[in-house]
Amino acid sequence: MPEPRAIPGRPGARPGAPAPSPAPSPSVPPPGGRRPRPGLVLALLPLLAAAAPYAFSGGSTRRWFGGGRDTQRARAQEAKDAAATAFYELDSAQRDLRISVETVTAVDESPPARRAAADFEALGRRIDEVSHTYITAVDAHDLDRDDLDSSTASRARADLDRASEELRRTKAELDRFAESLTPLLDAAETQLARLAPAVERARQALLAATRELDTVRASGLRADDLAARLAALSPDLTKLNEGAGRHGLRETLRRADELLRAAEGIRSEAAQLPGRAAEIDRRLVTLRTRAEAITTRTEGVGPVLSELRRRYSAACWQDLQRVPDEAAAAVAQAEEKLREAREARREQRWPDALARLGTVRTLLDGADEDVTAAGDRLRRLDEVSADPSKETERTRFAIRDAQRLAMAGRATPDPRHARPLDDAVARLDRAVAELEGRHPDWWRFLTETEAVRRSVARVVTDIREDLGAGR
Repeated sequence: MPEPRAIPGRPGARPGAPAPSPAPSPSVPPPGGRRPRPGLVLALLPLLAAAAPYAFSGGSTRRWFGGGRDTQRARAQEAKDAAATAFYELDSAQRDLRISVETVTAVDESPPARRAAADFEALGRRIDEVSHTYITAVDAHDLDRDDLDSSTASRARADLDRASEELRRTKAELDRFAESLTPLLDAAETQLARLAPAVERARQALLAATRELDTVRASGLRADDLAARLAALSPDLTKLNEGAGRHGLRETLRRADELLRAAEGIRSEAAQLPGRAAEIDRRLVTLRTRAEAITTRTEGVGPVLSELRRRYSAACWQDLQRVPDEAAAAVAQAEEKLREAREARREQRWPDALARLGTVRTLLDGADEDVTAAGDRLRRLDEVSADPSKETERTRFAIRDAQRLAMAGRATPDPRHARPLDDAVARLDRAVAELEGRHPDWWRFLTETEAVRRSVARVVTDIREDLGAGR
């Protein structure tokens, strides 16, 4: 067998491959027909070139003459994209607004807030309806089908346009609702803005109270009552830590404020406790010294009473007869309360210690006044008996001054003022007249002149009030 040979003009032809049939000569017509005319072939070349990409695109020829159908498909796809955008915007706006409504309802329980929540629920139902319409339109039309015809694409576009319009219209309603919610939302956010600082202030106040108590205890003071009050705040602190989500914003704010006040009160009292202990110690010493001084002064009441009895009538000193006994009893009672106060101080029962010290002071004040009254009585009686004109002139001057004020700017005085002033003159004249005799009641004279001056002072006050009112 002869060796195979490469075909000239075909480099790289496989050895042994069958030789191709020789191309027919242009002068020989093809079998079974005539030779094509060169002019016709040249005329068809542009058309064949334009159709070549479609002829070799996988074997499909459906796009050769589908220009109108593809336009409808593209428009339907644009409508689908627009509807998807509207759906996304509506869904996003609804989610954002839901947070706002929940913020309002968490803070505000007023009728406007409840109406806003109901209106949002109604809008939610409307949104569900238009969303269902949109999803139905999308599911009803497959725009990627190869056999999608123009009429089907046109119907899909119309359905999607309607769904898109409904979505946009509902979005506009949602925007208007959001705008109407702004005042309520602003107020709610203001309340929410208070929450975190209020809770933190309460926690810091409790921490400060705890630290202050630790400092006080380190100094040797127990402060048991303050520690008990601080421990009693623990349940409220637990609820505060559970937050507004469980107990509501208003309740949490109220609890935070109450805890703040209570903790600050405990801290303040704890800080004052060392000073209070020192003050109690000082008062114990001071009141003890005062009780001893009053006891000493009480011993001098006897001689004073003897002098009063010797020089003046019984009416001048009878009310002072029991002063020594009453003063001594008051001092004894005060000393007993002092012992109780010292015991309370030793046990660090601060309120009890302060209460007993207050009782001691009251008892000693009464005894001091009684003892002082006896000495003052003798001194005043000596002064008036030596020269009663000073007391008389002092009282007449008060009456004349009131009379001048009553006549200021008037031709005649107001009877409401003139009558009590005339009575004061008569009372003073009677008191002076009663001094005549062998044993005048000097004490009555002093008390009567004092009473006259008080009545005149009331008239002066009334006149000044009338002048201030323009009467």
